[in-house]
Amino acid sequence: MTPAARIAAAIELLAAVEAEPRRPADAIANDFFRARRFIGASDRRAIADRAWGAIRQRLRLDWWLARAGAAAATPRLLIGAYLLLAEDSGWDLDGLDRGAFPGGRYAAAPLAPEERRVLARLVGRPLLYSEMPEHVSLNVPEWLLPHFRARFGDDLPAAVAAMEHPAPLDLRVNLLRATRGEAAAALAAEGVETTPTPWSPWGLRVAGRRPVTGTRAFREGLVEIQDEGSQLVALLADAQPGMRVCDYCAGAAGKTLAMAAAMGNKGRIVACDVSAPRLEGAVRRLRRAGVDNAERHLLTPGDRWAKRRAGQFDRVLVDAPCTGTGTWRRNPDARLRTFAHDLAELTVLQREILATAAELVRPGGRLIYATCSVLPEEDEGQMLAFLATRDDFAPVAARDLWPRLAGEAALFPGEGGEAAPWSLLLTPHRHGTDGFFVAVLERRPAS
Repeated sequence: MTPAARIAAAIELLAAVEAEPRRPADAIANDFFRARRFIGASDRRAIADRAWGAIRQRLRLDWWLARAGAAAATPRLLIGAYLLLAEDSGWDLDGLDRGAFPGGRYAAAPLAPEERRVLARLVGRPLLYSEMPEHVSLNVPEWLLPHFRARFGDDLPAAVAAMEHPAPLDLRVNLLRATRGEAAAALAAEGVETTPTPWSPWGLRVAGRRPVTGTRAFREGLVEIQDEGSQLVALLADAQPGMRVCDYCAGAAGKTLAMAAAMGNKGRIVACDVSAPRLEGAVRRLRRAGVDNAERHLLTPGDRWAKRRAGQFDRVLVDAPCTGTGTWRRNPDARLRTFAHDLAELTVLQREILATAAELVRPGGRLIYATCSVLPEEDEGQMLAFLATRDDFAPVAARDLWPRLAGEAALFPGEGGEAAPWSLLLTPHRHGTDGFFVAVLERRPAS
């Protein structure tokens, strides 16, 4: 593809994302490229980088376009503004005419007079500008700014800056198939260089951007793609051989796979979810990984499955549905698609899920609560509210579990904060992972 054709495709992809505001952008992109199989890997990467770059900077681009008098932030204007303000490539108006909007069969149509007028006002401007409102400067939706300040305090600028960068590609070694060293060697033999992740004893971080899913190591189940923070959630579940384990919000079973490997395929693990497609998507992953101690259960309205299995599980993991504020590096559209009413609805749902899942835990067993959110209301706020009403549960300090699970010499990432020092809070700027909160609660034996 020519450079202009790549830009035209980025505009088209951005328009597709704009057309479905409640659907995840990565799913839209998958469909977009699947329908255009003629686009090669390097072209796909260049197209996605531009579209994702505009999405990452959307708050700032919207501010600049409004200041320049744009009636609406169209995909064409967004890409044009992104090229002028965010790409370090020396774009100017003539460059846009020649290289981005030249017209022709595979390129974007020439700029209309009104588009040229708006973009001309952005030439030579910096992306960050002193007159921007604080939330725009920090690239955080205005309604979320107080929540972020409550979480990060003086670290706020560094925390949100780290969320603007693309996430690294992390792999979890499948201990049912290989050791970490064996998996790294197998990948290296195929030209994929990795380094051990700093916190997870199961993790490998890929150097650069390599097509891992095409490797023999991936196809044969030696590794799974999984952020290091997500691996640590599964690690702290402390699922052991012979246990009965429930992954109550399993999704596509990423943490189910990790816990099954930790169990050595011994015992039983149940992956539950309300989405049949997500659970169906787990089948191939479980098969590739060689997991044979897992079963799936679809949770439906009026389902009495949980009541029938009350008190039967040694471990119950609740990876709760949440705002996903910890995943902005890999899901940049999430910062634009989540609103205050979503947070209000999700916190109610989290409480309901916790109440149900807690009953599955046997006396002496553990409930592990996790989110990929950095908002206190979804994290320690939920745990403190739960503990205030359930005197049969008590927190287990993640720091105390760490040496046995991660290794005696392994550094502990750090406590969750003053309100819940027994928990674990991971953030991109401190740990290089997605943002995750994890708390481990043990159910007291009946007196």
